Amino acid sequence: MREDVEKALEEIRPHLQADGGDVELVDVNAEGVVTVRLTGHCAGCPMAQMTLQNGIARRLKELVPDVKEVEAVK
Repeated sequence: MREDVEKALEEIRPHLQADGGDVELVDVNAEGVVTVRLTGHCAGCPMAQMTLQNGIARRLKELVPDVKEVEAVK
């Protein structure tokens, strides 16, 4: 599943990079929880939580149905 998540993040990444941010995959566990780190402008953005849930998590779940949850770490 990690490879599928990496491929999905490659699709998402250009949208974040256009605004000076990025996303880095930290971990994917057996229960379908994906841990990511927001970097660049995304790291300190007040809208980061909304970007995570409404953008990154939604799209990851669409592209990789085994993803159950997406969490961010600092």
